[in-house]
Amino acid sequence: MDNLKESSNTKTDATFTTVPIEVTVSVGRARPLVRDFLQLEEGSVLLLDKRVEDPVELYVGDRLIGTGVLEINDSAEQHGQLSVRLIDVNDFGASSD
Repeated sequence: MDNLKESSNTKTDATFTTVPIEVTVSVGRARPLVRDFLQLEEGSVLLLDKRVEDPVELYVGDRLIGTGVLEINDSAEQHGQLSVRLIDVNDFGASSD
């Protein structure tokens, strides 16, 4: 009986781990006045509260999962592709409640 249950859990785990998730990378925030926001047009520049070399935050949904630094991928097949190198990963087992 235990072997059947263990086999079922293995199949469920394998299926679950193949589901894609969306990771959002937050590079900064802007807080313009409403009047300035309403005047934005193509070519406008919106200043963020971060610098290019500052760490970025990674989220799954609204849960912070870690931090990283922005990099440009120089491999031949992905030349110029923006990427994130993880520098800290949060403990997924810990409850935030």
